Amino acid sequence: MVEDPSLSLNEWVVLALVGEQQAHGFALARELAPTSDLGRVLTVHRPLVYRALARLVEYDLSEPGDAGPKRRTHRITPKGRRARDRWLERPVDHVRDMRIEFLVKLRLNERAGRNTSRLVAAQHAQLAATLDRLEHEPPRDVVDRWRQHNAAAVRDFLADLGG
Repeated sequence: MVEDPSLSLNEWVVLALVGEQQAHGFALARELAPTSDLGRVLTVHRPLVYRALARLVEYDLSEPGDAGPKRRTHRITPKGRRARDRWLERPVDHVRDMRIEFLVKLRLNERAGRNTSRLVAAQHAQLAATLDRLEHEPPRDVVDRWRQHNAAAVRDFLADLGG
């Protein structure tokens, strides 16, 4: 049995939002609009929100809830709650994923009132070897130099967060 399905980042974020409260697709799209709290990190347009909701229902991670006059709400299932909690606690694998995936996990955890110190510590441990390697490797080109600067920023950010 697969512990967690292979979901896109959009789908994980929609699942987390459905887990905050029962919601309809239009409200979820508003939560992920460019000027919203989460949209500043990850913007997901309405068609992709509805596609994510369909996939979550397909995987039994959410289910249709009450149908209003014009909209059907969705709510998280127990299976979805367990998967969401594991995802929110899992560090990202690459420095490049810090900008969006890690930051959105931090924000979702904060919104839920969860302590983020374990996630930050796990993230620091996950990337420690990569950050050390990038810090000490001489850059061969502009791409290496970019990666070094990003690695230094990630190290500083995690230290600032207490990791």
